[in-house]
Amino acid sequence: MKSKGLTAVLLAILLLGASVLYLNSDLEDEEKPSGESKTSDTDDDSDIVLGNISSFDDAVNSFSFDLFKKFMEDASNTGNIFYSPYSVFTALAMTYEGAKGETAEEMANVLGIEQDNESFHNYMKNLYDYLNKDDADYNISTANALWVNQGLELLEEYIKIIQDFYGGESTNVDFSNAAEAAEIINTWVEEQTNNLIKDLVPESALGPLTRLVLTNAIYFKGTWEIQFDEANTTDRAFTLSSGEDVDVSTMSLIETENMFNYTETDDLQILELPYTGNEMSMMIILPKGNTDLSTVVESIDKESYYEWLDSMTKNEVNIYLPKFEIKTPLYDLNNYLIDLGMEKAFGGADFSGITTQADLFISKVLHKAFIEVNEEGTEAAAATAVIMFETAYPGGSEPSRIVFDCDHPFLFLIQHKETKTILFIGSMDDPRS
Repeated sequence: MKSKGLTAVLLAILLLGASVLYLNSDLEDEEKPSGESKTSDTDDDSDIVLGNISSFDDAVNSFSFDLFKKFMEDASNTGNIFYSPYSVFTALAMTYEGAKGETAEEMANVLGIEQDNESFHNYMKNLYDYLNKDDADYNISTANALWVNQGLELLEEYIKIIQDFYGGESTNVDFSNAAEAAEIINTWVEEQTNNLIKDLVPESALGPLTRLVLTNAIYFKGTWEIQFDEANTTDRAFTLSSGEDVDVSTMSLIETENMFNYTETDDLQILELPYTGNEMSMMIILPKGNTDLSTVVESIDKESYYEWLDSMTKNEVNIYLPKFEIKTPLYDLNNYLIDLGMEKAFGGADFSGITTQADLFISKVLHKAFIEVNEEGTEAAAATAVIMFETAYPGGSEPSRIVFDCDHPFLFLIQHKETKTILFIGSMDDPRS
């Protein structure tokens, strides 16, 4: 990565994964040891209980790091990288709910979840409700939707799962009019992301075989619990991965009496910056000395991440943090997901748990994200679209009978079938001769 803000970018993508951990620690009575699961009990029916913690955060965090490594390995990603693992995971989880056979097995391995898992379903529902509650000290919301081609009937059981546990509603659209369909979906995405994510689904991604598009959108805006003073923001040198020094607008919190959660290893410094309400926070992982960021990414996983969280203690810290804004290009995640082991979904798929009227496969998984970090806090948004086509044939609706009309010149031959030896060959240009 060769653009400014890369260190902060790595941690920015962990915002949602990290926030899930703290949401759980706030809502549950006891800490979860790494890799173990526990349930929460409450006597207050008004409380939102997130259920079996290992059903979601372990899975989404593992997925977060696995997918991010694919981003880093991609030589075409030469700038800042930012995406929402929650958004991608949720869109794929909705798709996985209708997968069967080998398609389901591969998706289960990549996502780390099981179908028909009551604990996971309840977790998704309660997390969805929690992220959309109105009484938080920050602004966060998420939404899911299904965009169904006119005339295609989805299975009632599948629709019920998406409605009950993902809060997703179905809308009929006419994909034969790709421009109009893209506009309808993109308008919904813009509305759900405070107009920060635009043109998620290009018209060119849709076609006559498009049958279903599944979307997730998420928006977050939070103020720092301890804000930076704009008067202390100055231009400071920032060393790029190339070794070049550049001046960037840098915020600072120095010589204050504020205490921050902090830990370090031989190679890293890890700092937590909480948002107002202390239910959401940004984790910043800063390589020490000559430690290369790509090396950190290669070694990081959910276990090491949990170890860092467990080892944090309150400390006085002088903080310098560049201001930054990232508007990502449109990410096509197909190859990343295939490399992770999700091959069948993109060809030879079985999504008969969604509909029996068409043989569906994933054509595209598209993602866009945005983040701005300044003295006041953070604004971030992301959206994911899983675009599903119908297999032309075999499968799908029965093809019309083939027409073989020799009403124009043609070539002909006579062959020996067993050896496939051509014995005679000729062309017919004018039967009158």
